[in-house]
Parts: sequence; C-alpha cells; structure tokens
Amino acid sequence: MAAQLTLAGIEEESIVDGPGLRFVLFTQGCPHHCKGCQNPQTHPFEGGQIYSLEELLKRYDENPLLAGMTFSGGEPFAQAEPLSELAACIHARGGTVVTYTGYTYEALRSGHCQAWEKLLQATDLLIDGPYVEELRDLDLLFRGSSNQRLLDKKSRAELDAQGAAETEKNPVSP
Repeated sequence: MAAQLTLAGIEEESIVDGPGLRFVLFTQGCPHHCKGCQNPQTHPFEGGQIYSLEELLKRYDENPLLAGMTFSGGEPFAQAEPLSELAACIHARGGTVVTYTGYTYEALRSGHCQAWEKLLQATDLLIDGPYVEELRDLDLLFRGSSNQRLLDKKSRAELDAQGAAETEKNPVSP
C-alpha cells in the first residue's frame, strides 16, 4: 500500500511558514496541546483527511513558483515515516523542507526513533520547541514564541558537537 498522511489542512501558497513560497501541510494529531496554540483543531489524533503522497506531490507540482514544502501541525513527528518519504520527493524536485515541531531538537535526537531521525535528516530548516503563550512574540521570523529556535542543518550539527563535547567532559556512569 502507498504511504499516506492524515492532515488537518493544506495551504498551497504561504509566505509565513518558511522561506519563499511554500506548500504547507498541517498534520492531524498533536500530543503537546500548547496553551494558545494557533491550530487547536489539529490536536486530536482522530479526524482529518487521508491523502496519498502521490496526490500531495501532484498538487505541489502544479505550482512551479514553490520554494518547497512545510510540515506543520499538529505534530509532524507523529507521522515521521511518510513525511520523510515525502521530503525525499521534494528534494528530488529541487525544493526545501521546513518542519515545525513541539519537541526540542535534543528530545528528538534522544528519542532513539529511526523514523524521527529520518525526518530530521530530510529537514532543511527545523523550528523546534513548544509554543509558549507567555513568550509570544509577533516580531519573530517564522515562530510564535521566543523559546522556539530556527535550526538549519549546520546549526543542528553544531548542537550535536556541543552535546558530544559535554558528554566527554561529564560521562554518564553505568
């Protein structure tokens, strides 16, 4: 059976969900339930509409002006496997992939989940961290609250190197 995604919605042309003109998928289902969330209708894991990757790619291909695709939520890492497949197809078309997540990058890396790692590797720009209503800042680029970070592949590699250096300084005892 072909890979499928359960989505709460699609925005075919957005300039606020990553760099350039973007095709945005709002995944259905989110475990975070952030207070003041912009998309509370995406929280239940029930509902939404099922789409095949082929159907989504066909719609994406209809607009040659798109810079790439953005995975938002809900929580994209709840559907990491099919999204990583879709991301590979977007890269093959010359597009970039932006992924929003309520998890921190460190939590995703420590989750030891192969599907999460595949989606991380397929993501060009990661916006991480839960939305915190008390830290809301409308002046931030592509983010809703100041705790959220914009992490490209280079900055994620730097975080990984820092984590490795900390582990060397303070090894975990068995």
